[in-house]
Amino acid sequence: MSIWGALAGGFAGTLVLTTVLRAASELRLTRIDLPFLLGTALTEDRLRAKALGYLLHFAFGLVFALVYYAIFSAIGHSGWWLGAVFGLVHGLFSGSALVDVLLPVVHPRMGSPETAAHRSALLEPPGFMMRNYGIRTPLVSVLAHVLYGTIVGGFVALGS
Repeated sequence: MSIWGALAGGFAGTLVLTTVLRAASELRLTRIDLPFLLGTALTEDRLRAKALGYLLHFAFGLVFALVYYAIFSAIGHSGWWLGAVFGLVHGLFSGSALVDVLLPVVHPRMGSPETAAHRSALLEPPGFMMRNYGIRTPLVSVLAHVLYGTIVGGFVALGS
């Protein structure tokens, strides 16, 4: 197991995850744009939000790859199939607790049930498993995260 393998896997996995989500959006399978959601937490400028969001998304992809690596190291085993399992858990966590509960609490431009009528939010809250962005969004998001985990697990195992 190699930390460099985890970082390379994190980069490649994030590239695949982001591409799958973007392609699904362009194919109208979902309206979710995770980098845009992240970027609008930092700026109102929609163009800058996309750029900053992609940078943040890739940074988080590397951080999550290091978390995967730490778990692989702690249990003394890695592999693509174990990475896929981690990706499934990661996708379920992202769609439920992370994006549905935590992001709206800290995101200054996201609407919520508590948003006052005089305030206009820039973004619709994602909802549980991001279903507010389309009925297929949970499936697309979880599948993309499973692919991410598979890639990270595979890259880490290659370094063994």
